Amino acid sequence: MRYVLEVMYDGTKFHGSQVQGDTPTVQLELNNALSTLFRTPIQTVGASRTDEGVHALCNYYHFDREEELNIDLRYKGNAILPDGIAIKRVCIATNPEFNSRFDAIRRQYRYRIYAKKDPFLVNRALFYPFTLDRDALDNAAAIIMEYEQFESFSKRNAQSKTFNCKIHKSHWEQNGKELHYVVEANRFLRGMVRGLVATQLRVGRGTNTLDGFREIIEARDCTKAWFDVTGHGLYLENIIYPDGLLKEI
Repeated sequence: MRYVLEVMYDGTKFHGSQVQGDTPTVQLELNNALSTLFRTPIQTVGASRTDEGVHALCNYYHFDREEELNIDLRYKGNAILPDGIAIKRVCIATNPEFNSRFDAIRRQYRYRIYAKKDPFLVNRALFYPFTLDRDALDNAAAIIMEYEQFESFSKRNAQSKTFNCKIHKSHWEQNGKELHYVVEANRFLRGMVRGLVATQLRVGRGTNTLDGFREIIEARDCTKAWFDVTGHGLYLENIIYPDGLLKEI
């Protein structure tokens, strides 16, 4: 049987989500917790890879078991996992060939920015105390919707077979005292969201133009874009699967 965990985590407590040997990562902690509970080695497969510092309100990991669960996995798993990770739901895949990564049809990210110093937002959002032209940001976000090729926003050595992404949402929104960028697509390239945010911020500050932003997209050259915004402002917010593929237990 293929079981699926929906988890959330504080990315600042881990060196990314994907297993990297003995380096503390989200996936390593999940594997260790499940192996302890079931007293047999368990290897999970993650839906989305997040970099060091990046948070997740929703990420999925699947694993296989021959036996049905006879424990409250959410309760017992959360008791073992470190404070930076929590299991939100336990599901069973209705298709035994379900893959948490390849069956996802959409992913949504949110990048949070604040302009006035706030100690309670440290490591939770990007402190960016600069004047921004909101109209310019909105127009840049709308331009992104016109394209499907995003090689300029993929970090080097990403090993992607294609740089095409179908963008379903791209907009800025005011959320209290924070400014958020929300983007949803069928897939994302390595470093893509941070590249989109950092490059749009240049437009918002007036150091680049909307025409210049278009030129960066069309250049298909990552050296033309900027990626210099911190990971801790970024949240993997949602992952969407086709209806009926997961059954909560």
